[in-house]
Amino acid sequence: MMISVEEALEKVLSFIEVLEPEEKSILACLGQVLAEDIYATNNIPPGDNSAMDGYAVRAEDTIGALESSPKYLAVIEEIAAGSVPTKALLPKTAIRIMTGALLPEGADAVVQFEHTNEVDHCSLLNNLSQIGILREVQKRANVRPRGEDVMEGTLVLSKGTVLRAAEIGMLASLGHTTALVIRRPVVSILATGDELVDTKQLLSPGKIHNSNTYTIAAEVLCYGGIPKILGIGHDSIESLNNKIDESLTSNLLITSGGVSLGNYDVVKDVLMRRGEIALWTICMKPGKPSAFGMIRSKGEKLPHLGLPGNPVSTMVAFEQFARPAILKMAGKKILAKPTIEAVMDEAVVNTDGRRIYARVVVSKKGEEYHACLTGPQGSGILSSMIKANGLAIIPEDTAGVEAGDKVSVQMLDWTENSILEV
Repeated sequence: MMISVEEALEKVLSFIEVLEPEEKSILACLGQVLAEDIYATNNIPPGDNSAMDGYAVRAEDTIGALESSPKYLAVIEEIAAGSVPTKALLPKTAIRIMTGALLPEGADAVVQFEHTNEVDHCSLLNNLSQIGILREVQKRANVRPRGEDVMEGTLVLSKGTVLRAAEIGMLASLGHTTALVIRRPVVSILATGDELVDTKQLLSPGKIHNSNTYTIAAEVLCYGGIPKILGIGHDSIESLNNKIDESLTSNLLITSGGVSLGNYDVVKDVLMRRGEIALWTICMKPGKPSAFGMIRSKGEKLPHLGLPGNPVSTMVAFEQFARPAILKMAGKKILAKPTIEAVMDEAVVNTDGRRIYARVVVSKKGEEYHACLTGPQGSGILSSMIKANGLAIIPEDTAGVEAGDKVSVQMLDWTENSILEV
């Protein structure tokens, strides 16, 4: 009996656990989930500093300054970024200061170069003794206060945060060279079928190149996993058992093919012998002959997801079940793909009461999204996935949709460049 996509996903995720943490260099942690809270051990910035190249001044000394009537101040020092002021600012004086340099004692504002009469920095550096201020400034103008970004002792990054470039930069700002993160799942990938040959081999009659392995491996990488390619398993119990033995040190085994009703579809048979089947056949098109279970070995359990052999079915079923499983293992909280509402530009007929995932190109016309089929929708037409940026969802309890009907579309690529305006 077929079960719904939602039931199947719930069942799969009920067997999946978040993996243990590992400590890695911060750059290697990009995209992973933080496994600890990070508190600031210092202020960022550590002291008041200049937000501009210019002159540190007392704001009251600039009152009334105009281009036509500058306020002249004596220049008593220059401070480069990274150096420490040696003099305190006195009334009617200024200190030449670079962006990021610590503000000297007595200063409460910075006048940027553009608002002074300094026009030729190079010629003035060695003999500049006074500067004309052409515009008055308010207190704290162009000053970055101590702790403006982060105050010492505050919680900066919470456990469960996905580390992007900004978070990596913050860790570096706080002096961290490593971070504790949920480790990436290792996913074993096994394509099955006597018709398959490796991509390096020439095709003989009846044979096809093994594309599913590379498609699945690329998707595993895309969602943060580490692919472990096992090669091709032949349609025999012995061959599949040997390949499965190679997968036992991984966190998830994904197979493609061998889960239908044919005499040579033996993956499900091996799964039943070595463990348990939690589900088999799902109310979806493509992707109906998908299986999930647990392989037992020496007291350990390895989740196994059996995907269909047709390339489109493999990819669609991967998106619905393998992707959320990998994300959950990696500690991610958001498991669903972005979904939008779009107007179908073509009719889609549902003839057998399954949920259809139609490959579509989504574009934007005015304020509405529109979805157009990529062409023939056969489960063996991989080019239909190449052209698609979304999967239009046609519910199982409908006879289909007409042109002009609105449907939910699961976006495969969700960037500004993935949706064209027409």
